[in-house]
Amino acid sequence: MAKDLPVLGAALSLDMFAHHRDWILADQRDLELQSFCWPNSSDEDLRKMVARAKDLLDGYEGRLGLHGPFTSFNIDCADPAIIEVIRSRMLRVLEITAELGGNQMVIHSPYSLWKEADLEQNPATGFIQVERVRYVLTPVIERAEELGVTLVIENVEDLTPSLRVDLAAKMKSKAVKVSLDTGHAQFMHRRCGAPPVDVFVHAAGAALQHVHLQDIDGYGDRHWHPGEGTIAWHSVFAALHKLPKMPRLILEVNDEVGLRKGANYLASLGLAR
Repeated sequence: MAKDLPVLGAALSLDMFAHHRDWILADQRDLELQSFCWPNSSDEDLRKMVARAKDLLDGYEGRLGLHGPFTSFNIDCADPAIIEVIRSRMLRVLEITAELGGNQMVIHSPYSLWKEADLEQNPATGFIQVERVRYVLTPVIERAEELGVTLVIENVEDLTPSLRVDLAAKMKSKAVKVSLDTGHAQFMHRRCGAPPVDVFVHAAGAALQHVHLQDIDGYGDRHWHPGEGTIAWHSVFAALHKLPKMPRLILEVNDEVGLRKGANYLASLGLAR
């Protein structure tokens, strides 16, 4: 029955949340705000954005998350000076997440084709990388635990689906789990020989608490509407239904104005509503 189908949420800027607000609030859909992650936002600008977000969120009772900062850095950074900047950026968005009533923040995986190849030729590299991530994130994780916010690590250039899942587990915190971006997984599948998207779901298992739904043709990170690319959506949703709990399903598309096109497509397949 339709009422048993998972309810789609959306990743939106504040402007696009205002545009789709009635649709979001009608079913209290999961929401991910993406206006707070950019490095060029001053503290003054952020305060104005927080005030606007609070107004827009009036009456919203769904599950809220924010996309954390990711531009120009990696969470396995080894430079002490840059690490301080990374922590500052992450803590800033983490505090805003909690202030707005959110309980999830998306961060990016450190893995790439180059780094994964290095892991295979030098096993010590893996240990060093995990410890670098632990050092960078420890203050962020501790604050996330205090605020009741979960950090979810999103695959970007990940070739091996299990690596960031293991990384999250090695942080040894209930505040660190996993995100999946379907388009990123499909890109690595088509261009670099990674497993298909449904295997990324299986590999994450119960740690998977957040999914970015976007489609691609295998050429680039298109962020097209579901149905416009090459992802086998039936296999993805079959894998999702095998999880102990359905993660947040967040449409993340470049055409935010036309967001509901992908939602309608998935609904037409009987996969979500």
